[in-house]
Amino acid sequence: MPDPVLGTAQQERTPGTWMSHASARASVMMQIPAVGAFVRALLPVRLTDGYTVTFGVWLAIDPAQLQEAFSIWWEPEYQNLRMAGWLANAVQPWGLLATPVQTVVRDPDETPYCDSSSNPQLNRVLHEEWPHDLVLAAVDRSD
Repeated sequence: MPDPVLGTAQQERTPGTWMSHASARASVMMQIPAVGAFVRALLPVRLTDGYTVTFGVWLAIDPAQLQEAFSIWWEPEYQNLRMAGWLANAVQPWGLLATPVQTVVRDPDETPYCDSSSNPQLNRVLHEEWPHDLVLAAVDRSD
């Protein structure tokens, strides 16, 4: 669930909420009145010793961009989808909530991947290798 939605009293049960599927858990897109439009993405992090951990995150995006994404999500054009948004989840151990990010579709059967950022810290997270123990310890603490 996007962190801004978790901070509301009714969360995804807010009147007027739109979700791409029957539940927030199954949805890949949602729009919550007075909170925003969100889409799921994958944030891969390269770890030492050849491992990778991939975080499932939500992005806050412009509502017009949500309609565009929805119109092609299950169509062949989806593979060309590019989105710009802001991380709508904190990602430990870095935080990064509300950090700008751009996504690309790497596999048409998966949600878009976070690919680059104008934020130097997020760009490092996306493109550098990180200590296995540091990242997995932070993931264990956040569960």
